[in-house]
Amino acid sequence: MKTFLVAVSMVVGGPWLWGQQQRPVPVETDIPTIKVDVDLVNVLFSVRDRRGGLIANLARDDFHVLEDGKEQQIRVFSRETDLPITLGLLVDVSRSQQTLIEVERRAAVQFFRQVLRPKDMAFLISFGSEAELLQDYTNSVKILSAGLEQLRVDAPAVGIHPGPAPTVSQPRGTILFDAVYLAANEKLKGEVGRKAIVLITDGVDQGSRLKLREAIEAAHKSDAIIYSIYYVDWRAYGGFGVPGDGDLRRMSEDTGGRLYKVERRYTLDMIFDELQRELRSQYSLGYAPTNPMRDGTFRKIEIRPRNKDLKAQARKGYYATALPK
Repeated sequence: MKTFLVAVSMVVGGPWLWGQQQRPVPVETDIPTIKVDVDLVNVLFSVRDRRGGLIANLARDDFHVLEDGKEQQIRVFSRETDLPITLGLLVDVSRSQQTLIEVERRAAVQFFRQVLRPKDMAFLISFGSEAELLQDYTNSVKILSAGLEQLRVDAPAVGIHPGPAPTVSQPRGTILFDAVYLAANEKLKGEVGRKAIVLITDGVDQGSRLKLREAIEAAHKSDAIIYSIYYVDWRAYGGFGVPGDGDLRRMSEDTGGRLYKVERRYTLDMIFDELQRELRSQYSLGYAPTNPMRDGTFRKIEIRPRNKDLKAQARKGYYATALPK
């Protein structure tokens, strides 16, 4: 199947590069989907102890679930270790990440080897001043590895002082929020099963046409969990200050994901290893909301383990939008 790139402007008029491919038709199974349907709101979540360790042996009666502060009855519950996953890896290729790309490429290949199983699918997007689909849906590590080989720095030197810091002559540099929106809305929204976005970036957004809240909203509406990997080349910011991780933390925590930080003693390989364990240690519960209205409002969800020493990591809520007819 040939891949070609076109400018995507139908969403917000941005100059993204996007591959037009069709996802392979999956084999039909009786595996439950994770979505908001007529009867149930389904939520994926992880549980950790006080030390941050994953807890994977709990049962339905170990949890309370609340929507907008009101107790809900859990109708279905399972441990979703083997439920297929659709995974989007988004890699920052702006100039500030130039020296990190080779490490990211090698670690990502190993991550895909560990996490992908026969019914799983993954796609690969790079983003800098543009977002580019380097590889569409596949579960072939070999094909994904070839896609990773296409990672290239995308931040042309412009102006007297080119670099990662915003300047008048370089208004667009890293369209982080736009890339998350496109991955959620264009790639994951129509999929079923577990869905996750993995971001590798220093957290700087420079020039997105969409706001942080719009990227988070798109992730909520596609039922996608965002896992952020904060990876900074400190030398790239020598004279301009160090970027923060606040936006990444919010995207991850709001959608039920987690923020990871690459450090000297906590390498990207170690983070990917922990992430793949988390993806295989999730729970799923479903409840029929006591508020049946489909009025488009955002409903807050809280999952409380009965054991006070444990903490559930879940999305903050969902949009009660009307179902398609």
